[in-house]
Parts: sequence; structure tokens; C-alpha cells
Amino acid sequence: MSFSELGRASRPNRTAIVVAALCVIGACKKNDGEAAPGGYAQGQVGVGAAAGAAPTAAPAQGGAPATAPTPAPATAGAPPAPTTTVPAVPAAPAIPPPQAGPTAVRLDATAAAAVVPVLAGLVKDNVQSGAKPLGDPVVGNFAQGQTLEFPVQLTPNKCYTVVASGLPPVAEVGLQLQLTTVLPGMAPVLAVDSDRGPTAVLGKKTQCYRWTLGVIPAPGKVVVQVTAGTGLVAAQVYEK
Repeated sequence: MSFSELGRASRPNRTAIVVAALCVIGACKKNDGEAAPGGYAQGQVGVGAAAGAAPTAAPAQGGAPATAPTPAPATAGAPPAPTTTVPAVPAAPAIPPPQAGPTAVRLDATAAAAVVPVLAGLVKDNVQSGAKPLGDPVVGNFAQGQTLEFPVQLTPNKCYTVVASGLPPVAEVGLQLQLTTVLPGMAPVLAVDSDRGPTAVLGKKTQCYRWTLGVIPAPGKVVVQVTAGTGLVAAQVYEK
């Protein structure tokens, strides 16, 4: 066989070899990127979502989304609960009982302070506007028939009102304004109240007692008497 015949005989074989090689290459490429039915590439089981995406919490039982537990409120450093302090109630002042004899027991200022407010109504209704109290109120604990005296300075052209009020069971209080003299047993009565009951007023408002018997001040005194009942009585003098 000549070389030309040999070349013509081997040409179909080379063509078959080339075609076979192309088929092999095409099959390999198809296997590398073969599309699954449905038009998307088959992924590997267990591979997560795209890189950088946060993991999703597994759903709770029943399909409800999982809920993170709420942390308990912090108590460290919290201020203590406020405490209430109840102030101590001061003990009531001791009031001495009435004693035997003609004179009532006079109370000190501490014990008298609890009784003085009973005079407020009498002062409002019977004392002239602008009148000033002379000294402190006087409070005594009376047995029936007892009296209590306290001094008052009488000034010319001044007007005086005396108020007194008793607490139950005091039933009758009397008031007198007397002039003090150097003669024993000589105490002229200058004025007397005309009220009845546990309150007494001497010299109401414009009818107040005016000292006109001298041109100089004179010593006087107020006499408080309980003629019915027993108990505490407060009295006060006002001057205008």
C-alpha cells in the first residue's frame, strides 16, 4: 500500500477519535454543573444560609417563635425600703386633785395649757377688739365652794374685761373684781358678773369695767368661785 492510500485509510480514524474526545469532554462538564429538575442547583444537606446571615432560633413547640427568657431585675445597690418613725406621744401633764379648804389648787403653766383653749369662744364674743391680755391665764382645780384669787393692776381710764370657763362637771362659775386694801378683811367689790352656768364674763365689750375712783393705779384682784360642781376652771383678764 502506498503512503497516499495509507493516509486516506487513517483519516476516518482520526475523525472518530476527535469526535469521541469531544463527547468525553462534554460529558464531564455536564456532570460538574448538571441542573436538577426544577431549574436550581442541588445544594449539600446541612449547609447554612449565605455567609454572614445570623442563625435563626429553632421554633418552639406548636410552631410559635422561640422567646428569649427575660432577665430578673437587678437588685444590687437598690435603696432600702423607707421606714416610718412614729413620734412618741408626750404624756399628759399630771393635774393635782382638789384639796380641802377654801382655796382651789392652782395649776402650773404646763397643766393649764390643756384647759386654756376653752376661753377662745368667750373672748371672741365678749372682749372688745384691740384689748390685750394681762398676764397669763389662771387655771385652778376646784372643789365646790372653793375660790381662787389672782392680782390685777387697775390703771385710770383703762377698761377691763374678765372671762372664765369651767370644764364638766363644773356647773356654776362666779367672778368678782375687788379692790385690794391694806386693811385685813377689807376688799371692796368693784364689779360682779351676772351670768349663770359654767361660764362667766365680767365687763362685756363696751360695758367693760373702767377704773375711775383714783388718778393713780390701784391694786385689785380677781376672785373666781365655783358654787356648783367640781373641776377645772380657766380665767383671763383683758385691758383696753
